[in-house]
Amino acid sequence: MTFHSPRKRFGQNFLQDDQIIQQIINVIYPNPNQHIVEIGPGKGALTKYLLKYNCQLDIVELDNDLVKMLAKKFNSFNQLQIHNSDILKFDFRQLKSIPLRIIGNLPYNISTQLLFYLLDYVDLIQDMTFMLQKEVVERLIAIPATSDYGRLSVILQYHYQIYKLFDVAPDAFWPPPKVQSSIVQLIPHLTPPVKILNQQYFNQIVTAAFSKRRKTLRNNLKDILDVKIIQNSGIDPQVRGETLTLEEFARLANQFTLLNS
Repeated sequence: MTFHSPRKRFGQNFLQDDQIIQQIINVIYPNPNQHIVEIGPGKGALTKYLLKYNCQLDIVELDNDLVKMLAKKFNSFNQLQIHNSDILKFDFRQLKSIPLRIIGNLPYNISTQLLFYLLDYVDLIQDMTFMLQKEVVERLIAIPATSDYGRLSVILQYHYQIYKLFDVAPDAFWPPPKVQSSIVQLIPHLTPPVKILNQQYFNQIVTAAFSKRRKTLRNNLKDILDVKIIQNSGIDPQVRGETLTLEEFARLANQFTLLNS
């Protein structure tokens, strides 16, 4: 195979530990009737395992040189479609067969941005299994009143059940990253855990509540909600956003929606 040096601008750290790859495959447990989308396949370490299960597989890779390498390496597999694309601009609705199972060793420099981007396609998704920076996974699963709890926690937990599965040491990659990694699985809720009247207003309230972490709701929401409205939601305006549960954020957001309807 042609040598490919990892490129920092693409955040490339290639997974090379076969034992870890097999653990990921065991979690995903693909079958021929499923449609899997792999984000950032790199040199195809995980791809070659997925192809053994004869599932429909789309892979999305930005690096032109890697796309050429992957096309050459896997040219005999008819069930594979390679997309040379920026994942943050990729239209998942062009993929006709749904639901989608999305997997990937996500570049750490775009992982949070990508998780929010994928919310636009949550209706297409069966589940997502990602390798992420451990720090990001801890934020995804964080509970109220902890240092990791924030906008990412609240908004993603509204959409998904989130499970941290296991950690992955830096030496499983080449080159080894300077951070710890974790495998996380996200499964869309069949029924939302709380009732939200307007998704856009919910996102706005959550974003504002965490805009200045050391400030109270009174201060962070002053341009959005009156103190009396916060109190009428059964919430103390003097608390900080990181103390609120998902249900309490929903109450605030629904009050905001009613004010703007």
